[in-house]
Amino acid sequence: MTEEIISCAEAGEGTLGEGEQKTQSKKRKPWTGNDWVLIGMASLSVVFLAVFAYAPLYGLVLAFKDGDGWLNISQAISVAKWCGFDNFTAFFDDPDFWNIILNTLGLNILQLLINFPLPILFAVFTAELISDHFKKFVQTVTFFPHFISWAVYGGIFLSLFALDTGLPALLQQWGLTDHKVDILGDPDYFWWIIIGTSLLKGMGWGSVIYVAAIAAIPQELYEAAKMDGANRFHKIVYITIPSIAPTITLFFILSVSGLLNNGIEHLLVFQNTSNIERSEVLDTYIYKYGIPDFRYSYATAIGLLKSIISLFLLVSGNWVCKKVSGKGIY
Repeated sequence: MTEEIISCAEAGEGTLGEGEQKTQSKKRKPWTGNDWVLIGMASLSVVFLAVFAYAPLYGLVLAFKDGDGWLNISQAISVAKWCGFDNFTAFFDDPDFWNIILNTLGLNILQLLINFPLPILFAVFTAELISDHFKKFVQTVTFFPHFISWAVYGGIFLSLFALDTGLPALLQQWGLTDHKVDILGDPDYFWWIIIGTSLLKGMGWGSVIYVAAIAAIPQELYEAAKMDGANRFHKIVYITIPSIAPTITLFFILSVSGLLNNGIEHLLVFQNTSNIERSEVLDTYIYKYGIPDFRYSYATAIGLLKSIISLFLLVSGNWVCKKVSGKGIY
């Protein structure tokens, strides 16, 4: 049964390849007036990219200048003295360097192991729901938290875990704990709070791409598998998962490249002086030195270093995925 399903999938891939060849063989259509409309729409994206992606690259020179303490960033970029790699060495010499790196990697690796596969499973199980009304209800409920800001969404959990009026006081009142557990202040709970709240907020939205990929799978494959006696589990294992494997590979590589990115809004909501030992990561560290302390050069140097490492992780992750599965993003 498995061999026949795979053969059908391979046949489908062959048909797609022939279609692509026919499309490429067609002559390019003549220029029309409507093309100017399309060019105008595309030019807006190009302008947006140039202004917000390429223009700020000029500010990277601050990483190699002594621009800390300047109130005017433009003057710091043009007037401040060059200092070489002093900003980078200052970061490596910081006593908190290893603690910040371990917190960043530890939290992101846990999120990769837990929060990456669950949206995939959620998309697969959602696609298997028989009732369309119930499926839409589940998708709406799980998508909604994504559109709530972290200030509001995090505030709900801050109230829920409040020491005197929230869950800790309730657990003590019920006799389940002999004292109030400071969930928000205990460093050992911080990572799990971040992972749990991120999962609840983003699982529905994170499954959108996978749901779309599953919807694009030809129904003939499922019908052929059903005729061969395959049950729903067999269809998931031998058709659904292999068909969305390229999409999974793409997002896995992007997730690996983001192992040094945590998202500052989320962390600042739950970070406090009691859990700073486990909550201080690269993003919060850069923010605190770059904005309140006006250490623009120091923060820029750390951000540049983080971007270079992320690029290396992207290339390495793509190379490993191509070696293991034969699929990659390029």
